[in-house]
Amino acid sequence: MIIGYARTSTLEQQAGLEAQQRTLSEVGCEKIYSEQVSSVARREALSEALSYCREGDVLIVTKLDRLARSVRHLGEIVDDLTQRGVDLRVLDMSLDTSTATGKLILNVLGSISQFEREMMLERQREGIAKAKAVGKYKGRKPTARMKASEVLQLQGQGYKKHEIAQRLSISQRSVYRIVNEA
Repeated sequence: MIIGYARTSTLEQQAGLEAQQRTLSEVGCEKIYSEQVSSVARREALSEALSYCREGDVLIVTKLDRLARSVRHLGEIVDDLTQRGVDLRVLDMSLDTSTATGKLILNVLGSISQFEREMMLERQREGIAKAKAVGKYKGRKPTARMKASEVLQLQGQGYKKHEIAQRLSISQRSVYRIVNEA
């Protein structure tokens, strides 16, 4: 079976997700898993797609960065697929792990992608430090802490921490932090 996986990082990238889904359909994917979530978040559709793959199947993605967040993560995915007899194809690179050359190229490109990402993050950190030095960068507002009184009020009314987080659209971790500080 040919299985496709499509992902965009944000909900604003709907057109990109639809383009990936269309491309995957055009190359013959019989089942397509897709989601709009950051690569560092828990990716349910990716987990489902990987779990669905059986020996002899092919998992297809349009771009390598849609699949893995790092070389290590990519290696884990490829190792898992290889052990189960599942091949991986990356369309924009014409990469196919059913060949030795495809496996080599995948590892090289994964390393380059990780290097590129680390360089981008380093430049971002430098830019933020420079902006802070001249007083132009303040960071984002602490939205959860601004709701501290509401958190404590709801807790006093007997709401559970996960209910408070859900009602106020903040993380449970923020609720715990506010309660522990009070």
